[in-house]
Amino acid sequence: MKGINHLVLAGHDIDALGATWAALGFTLTPQAQHPFGTGNRVIQLHGGYLELLAVTRPADVVEHQPGIFSFPAFNRDYLARHEGFSMLVLDTADATADIEAWRAAGLETYAPFDFSRMAKLPTGEELRVGFSLAFVTSPAAPWLGHFACQHLAPAYFEQPQYLRHANTAKRIADVWISGDGALDLAGHLAIVIGTAGVAEEAGRIVFRTPRGAVVLATPVLFEQNFGMAPPHVQDGPHLAGLTIACDSLAPFAGMGLERVGDRLVLPPQKAFGTAVGFVEA
Repeated sequence: MKGINHLVLAGHDIDALGATWAALGFTLTPQAQHPFGTGNRVIQLHGGYLELLAVTRPADVVEHQPGIFSFPAFNRDYLARHEGFSMLVLDTADATADIEAWRAAGLETYAPFDFSRMAKLPTGEELRVGFSLAFVTSPAAPWLGHFACQHLAPAYFEQPQYLRHANTAKRIADVWISGDGALDLAGHLAIVIGTAGVAEEAGRIVFRTPRGAVVLATPVLFEQNFGMAPPHVQDGPHLAGLTIACDSLAPFAGMGLERVGDRLVLPPQKAFGTAVGFVEA
C-alpha cells in the first residue's frame, strides 16, 4: 500500500505562493529550480511535504510525447485554466515496478521520468536530490494529476530546521477529490494506491494509507466538510482540498479562517485555488 508523499500546489507567482504560506506560520525551504522550467519551494512535514510550484522558465518546459508524460507541461496547462492543487504524489520504493503493475492492471501508464536538482540545506550547503517518477492517468479525470515518486535522497525532505513551523503543523491528514463522478474513481485509485477504499458514509469513499487519507467525495459531502463547493467543478473529479494536522489551532487565531466542524478552513480564493483545512492532531 502506498502513502501520501507530497502534494503539488500550483500558482502563477512563486513569490506570492511563498509569502502566503509563510504568513500562515509555515517554514519554507529556499526556492529551487527544476531543469524543465518549473521552480518550487517546499514545506516539509513529518512523513510528507507540500510543494509550492510555478512555471518559472516557460521556455524550458518539456512537452508531452507519445508514451511520455510531462510534469511541467501538465502544470503549465493546469495553470492556464486556474491555480490550485494540481497533483497528488504517492510514495514508492520502485517507480518502474509500479508502472509495470499498473499497466498489467489496464491503467494508462508512461515511461519512468528520472531527474535531479540541487537543494539547499539549512546550513546553506547544497546537495543534489534525485527522483524517479511513475505517472498514471485516468480519462475520467484529466485534470487530476497523480503519480508515484521514488526519492533517491529522502533524508533531505525531513530536515529538523524545516520541520519546525510556528503554526505547529505536523503532517498531511487527508486530501479530498471531489466533483461530478469522483466516486467512480474508486476502482482506479484502488489499483494505484494498492488498497480498496471504504464507503464510510453515503457520498464518501476513503482510502486510509500509512501516511494520510485520500477521500473521494460528492460535491455535497465536500461542502459539508469544508463549508464551500469544490473549487473547480468544470474539471470534473479534481483535487479540491487538503487538511493539515497541527498540535494546536491557537496559532491561527486572527487569520480569518472559518470554523467548519473540527476544521479551520482557508478558502480557495485565499489559498491559490484550493481549500486548506487545519485540524488538531
